[in-house]
Amino acid sequence: MIQTTNLERVFKAGDVETRVLKGITFKASSGEFIAIMGRSGAGKSTFLYQLSLLDEPTSGEIVFDGVNTHLMSAEEKTHFRLAQFGFVFQDYALLPEMTALENVALPLLMQGVPRAVAYQKAQDALTKVRLGERLDNLPSQLSGGEQQRVSIARAVAHQPKLLFADEPTANLDNESSRTIMGIFQDLHRAGQTIIMVTHEDEYARLAQKIIHMDDGKIVSVTVNK
Repeated sequence: MIQTTNLERVFKAGDVETRVLKGITFKASSGEFIAIMGRSGAGKSTFLYQLSLLDEPTSGEIVFDGVNTHLMSAEEKTHFRLAQFGFVFQDYALLPEMTALENVALPLLMQGVPRAVAYQKAQDALTKVRLGERLDNLPSQLSGGEQQRVSIARAVAHQPKLLFADEPTANLDNESSRTIMGIFQDLHRAGQTIIMVTHEDEYARLAQKIIHMDDGKIVSVTVNK
């Protein structure tokens, strides 16, 4: 589904260059659940941002379903991300003045989905993450774990081909984290392709495959049984 060839990312600050990604070649197949692990500064989140087209690589290629994303304009990449990808971040990124239902429906409305259809899809997605009774609650009325479940519903309501998650349990207690990971497992069993960055061995072992990174490179791949 997605593959990279010799992917590099260099950040510049004045005359100083920092190579964060160093020639990564990688591929993920449709339906896989992949965890990316490594110490702080290994390049995990930077790599995820390249894969999800949220940042531009310095060199190398990213091909998604046979499409070379390097050839896309900035506008084309934006539309591509909205249509094909879902995103879950550690800080939830919910709009505080909107209810759970409204937060999930908003991206669908932005894509031109008719209002009635968008709200039905949003309700269905929230029900799947076990929040069918909290549709009208504001983020301030939800726990951290519930807010993260809203963000997952928002990420999958439009049925993305690929779901990206960057440390989705980082701000949560153990019980909420296990609930979130249970939802990811349910999504994966239903056919969702997932690429997740995590520091937690316990949660990485729930994925099919663990990519270990160090110093901007993939150093090993572990296949979980």
